[in-house]
Amino acid sequence: MATASRQRPNTHEMVVTHRVSRRESRVLAAQVPGVRPGDTGRARVLAAHLSDYLLALHLHHSAEDELLWPLLLARVELEADVVRRMEQQHERLAAGMERMTRLAPAWAEHADEESRDALSELLMEHVGLLTEHLDDEEQNILPLVERHVSVSEWAKLSEHFTTHTPRDKQLFFLGAVLEDADPRERAHVLGGLPLPARLVWHTVGRVRYARRIRSVRGA
Repeated sequence: MATASRQRPNTHEMVVTHRVSRRESRVLAAQVPGVRPGDTGRARVLAAHLSDYLLALHLHHSAEDELLWPLLLARVELEADVVRRMEQQHERLAAGMERMTRLAPAWAEHADEESRDALSELLMEHVGLLTEHLDDEEQNILPLVERHVSVSEWAKLSEHFTTHTPRDKQLFFLGAVLEDADPRERAHVLGGLPLPARLVWHTVGRVRYARRIRSVRGA
């Protein structure tokens, strides 16, 4: 039994990743409506944060679209409708994410009320759709992963994210994962990094991440 358990994918990694998306989407939905018209400095800070958030979510979803959904559809029968529902949810989320991506630069430049309100509405809708999707995925997809996906196949999702993440975003994305991680989760994440990367995080990354979060959340 112990051997079989060790060979199952560590699907809690997905819960930790989802935690970041839940938190940052809500932070943005709370912060953007409060930006005063004309405050381009604040608008630029939040627009940049939104851009990074959308990039991370896109990379996460593209890994699932390219690697996980086809794998599950080839191996499940009765649960295929659940996987297709995930694909449909991704499509709905992507549509809103594209609209935010188009709208954010104009708001960052002008900090106008109309763009702010439109972006705020999109963010509120996004949080609702995202929460529904993540809850559904954690409740219905992760059990399928444990039964039908190998450890090496599961690892390819993380590899996809890392490979496609721009180098200058890696420390920030690491900090976002570590922020709310408990000691065991933190040890797991950092333990999977090479020693040089851990040293860079401890010497440079932590300070940069804390500064970034203060600027975004106004703390």
